[in-house]
Order: sequence, then C-alpha cells, then structure tokens
Amino acid sequence: MKAVTITEHGDRDVIEYAEVPDPEVGRDDVLVDVKAAALNHLDVWTRKGLGFDLDFPHIPGSDMAGVVEEVGEDVTRFEPGDRVALTAGVTGGDGPTAGSIASRRDDPTLAPDFSIIGEHSPGVHAEYAAVPAANLIPVPEGVAWEVAGSASLVFGTAWRMLVHRAEVRAGEHVLVHGASGGVGHAAVQIADHAGCEVYATASSEEKLAYAAECGADHLIDYEEEDFAEEVHEITGGRGVDVVVDHVGEATYEGSLQSLRKGGRFVTCGATTGPDPDAALNRIFWNQLEIIGSTMATPEQVEEVLGLVWDGTFEPRIRATLPMSESARAHELIENREGFGKVVVIPDSEL
Repeated sequence: MKAVTITEHGDRDVIEYAEVPDPEVGRDDVLVDVKAAALNHLDVWTRKGLGFDLDFPHIPGSDMAGVVEEVGEDVTRFEPGDRVALTAGVTGGDGPTAGSIASRRDDPTLAPDFSIIGEHSPGVHAEYAAVPAANLIPVPEGVAWEVAGSASLVFGTAWRMLVHRAEVRAGEHVLVHGASGGVGHAAVQIADHAGCEVYATASSEEKLAYAAECGADHLIDYEEEDFAEEVHEITGGRGVDVVVDHVGEATYEGSLQSLRKGGRFVTCGATTGPDPDAALNRIFWNQLEIIGSTMATPEQVEEVLGLVWDGTFEPRIRATLPMSESARAHELIENREGFGKVVVIPDSEL
C-alpha cells in the first residue's frame, strides 16, 4: 500500500509518499480503508523530533476516518462496512490492555504508559491503517469524510480542556489563543456553546473574521495589539476567568496578566517553546490555577463528536490535498497559512 512516511527527523524534505508493507491486523485490531485524514501540529513536532526514538520510515498521522475493511478475531464492536473515526490515545504496557485503551470508564490519559498513535507508534496517513478497536468511534451516515477525519483530536482536546479540566460555566469570560488553528477554532466554538463570552487572538483580520464566525465576541490581533492590555481594557480591569493556551512561551506571561484573581490557565501544548518564566509571584498572589490537559478519554471524544456529527460544531477545513502532497500540508501548518484543519486524502481515493 501507499503511505506518507518520514525517513528521518528533519525538514519537510524527509516526507515521502511511498510503498510500505500492508499493516498486520491483530486479534483486537480493525483494518480501516482510510478515506480522509488530517494533520495536527503534533505531526510537525514528530517529524522534527521530540527527544524520542522512532523506527524509520515512520508513518505519521493521529486523525483519520474510513470504512472497516477487516476485524481481528476478538473484535465484536465493529464489522466490515462500518464507518469509523480514530481517537488516537492508547496505553501500552505488557498486560492484557497492551496497545489499547485500558478501560472506557477510566482516564487513560493519566496512565503512565499513555501514548499517541502517529507520534509514539505508526500513524494513519496511509491507504490502510490497523488500529485497536477500542480507538475507533462510529461515524453516522451523512457525515462527510473530511469532517469525520479531522474532528477527533482537536475537538476532543479542546472539549477536555474547557469542559472537564477548566470546567467553564455560562457567563464566564474565556480567552482563546491561536483561534485560527485546530484546537483554537474548536475551543472558540465550545466556549461559545457553553454560554461564555469569548475573546480570540489571531494574527490577521481574515483569521479573526473566521474566529467571529465560530462564535468569538471580542477579536484581538496579537501582531498589532498587546492582548493582555486589550483584555484589561475590554473587561474594565477585571480580566478573564479562563485562558486557553497551546502556544507556550510567546503568550504565557500575557496570559497570566489577562486572568482575574482566582482565574484558570489551561494548556495543552507549547508550540513556541516549553520554558517561560514561571511567574510564581503572580500565580500565588492572584491565586491562579495552572491546569495541564492532554488529549481526551474515549468518552469525552464521543461526547464532543456527537455535537460535531449533528452540526453543532464544525471543523473548518483550510485545505484538502492528496497524501502525495503532504510536504505542502506540513508547510501550511508550519507557516500558519489559513484557518482550521488541513486534510489529506489517499491518492487512490481521488
């Protein structure tokens, strides 16, 4: 079969669309005929190398949707012909739950051996992908493949951040950084749906206009304005209740300055760097909560995808490309071109 591969850590020239062996289907696995997949910043970080060793060539990709082609002998949840989407978090280990979600009632994101398909193990940017049945979510008829293949990671991540970790409430003020990106545009929609007043930052008027379409009430161009000063002016000096941040060093100080006393800072990433000044004096004096969040549980993914399937939330697609043009897809993500998700489709499906 054909798959996107990374031949070594490096720039976009290490990306190839090449022939690879067909995936093996284990007892608990499902073989999926991939119809659409999406990129995340995670794919860029994995390509560049994050301090862990990969077996090369490595197939990236943590988002996809498609049709069940084959099921392992112990699989009972799915059968050939079913429409499915991926939720990429898995637990490893040597026990009976090796390679799959430990329990749909537990929180596998807190397991010591938690890992992510596409980052720590081969991903799904390929014509076919074999993944644990526990990592698949049913997709209703009528949901477009581009939507089904691009929603799980970013909407699951944003849903967990806002609803389950920061526990936002109607009437609260929520600042969302990077509102033009995957997690950002999902967070804007979720905060708006929760009844919050939403403040969005982005780098252009066009991106801010898209954020407004997603539900943002206040728009801040961080290239032209100091966002913390803008927040204080809009709120009359009070500050916001919650900051949603996946940017890291570049926004951390201003994010803490933007919070009211007792506010919550929730983060799922650090695209501009992981080591800002801790600002402990501001944290303890203003009694701020610093909340980390990673991915989502299967139940949380199912919760939010139900709202994607019924049209409440909409993954915005900035570009749809053949998998053979994955280097260009990475470029779109790295250069922050456009708004929303970048989708890649197996060339054989075009």
